[in-house]
Amino acid sequence: MKITKVLRNTVVIAGIAVATAVFSGCGGVSEAQMQELNDLRNQVTSLENEANQLRDERSKLEREIAEKNAKLQQCARDKAETQANLEKLPK
Repeated sequence: MKITKVLRNTVVIAGIAVATAVFSGCGGVSEAQMQELNDLRNQVTSLENEANQLRDERSKLEREIAEKNAKLQQCARDKAETQANLEKLPK
């Protein structure tokens, strides 16, 4: 998933660069074309920000999962210890 976003961003940036080069070589860039390039740059920035936010959220969720797994393991150890102590009690 990360690779596809990076690839998509790279393709968009490359497209902007190629479009700029082609339009510059053809006598200049019109106002509409410049606006389109600015819109594409803004879209790339927006997508990169979104990707960073999603990475941060994923890291947060992974930390929460690790904490809950650690608590589950501690509960399992406590349960086993309690079970062993119960078996030691006289019947």
